[in-house]
Amino acid sequence: MASGLQVFGQPASTDVARVLTCLFEKNLEFDLVRIDTFKRQHKLPEFIRLRDPSGQVTFKHGDKTLVDPRAICRYLCTQFPNQGNRNLYGTGSLERASIEQWLQAEAQSFNPPSSALVFQLAFAPLLEIPQDHMVIAENERKLQQVLNVYDEILSKNEYLAGDEFTLADLSHLPDSQYLVSSERGMKLFTSRKNVARWFDQISSRKAWEQVVKMQMEHPGAFE
Repeated sequence: MASGLQVFGQPASTDVARVLTCLFEKNLEFDLVRIDTFKRQHKLPEFIRLRDPSGQVTFKHGDKTLVDPRAICRYLCTQFPNQGNRNLYGTGSLERASIEQWLQAEAQSFNPPSSALVFQLAFAPLLEIPQDHMVIAENERKLQQVLNVYDEILSKNEYLAGDEFTLADLSHLPDSQYLVSSERGMKLFTSRKNVARWFDQISSRKAWEQVVKMQMEHPGAFE
């Protein structure tokens, strides 16, 4: 078993949630050190403060420190290939290349508009910040274009990179979960049959359900 894995952050953070899901999928033991990055009630360890000023997520394994959630997931899959879900990062070079293409698509095309919508539709009301309806409309339009492409791909494949659940799908979960918590965000998924089916499948995985439970038990920044 792996030991010495530490995650610093709050489960409510989408970056932290992405890493936690990967850890659960890989059946890896880890310590979660909860850091409230909004209220700054905790003094950040020095290595976090220097490496990641935002403090959204920091992962430490021995003397290795990573702050990018997708890089952390890649690291976990390559460092512990035979533990837990072995298909998460593909079992061959072609599979991995396909997964990498989708990870880039998620980071470059899906994440920017979805993150903006998550803040406007889910976080702003909790933080009592007025919603910017122009920002919502613009990013909704961008995300619709992305999801139209996804819907076509998912009409042929069970999952984004093929017929197995991989990091390509996992990486979409945190933003998607927050989006479907609002009626407007939910329609982006339910109005597309294949996207709706896909999200139902990936969001019902045990690993993700564990993360959602942690988010509900410890809302962190929004308490």
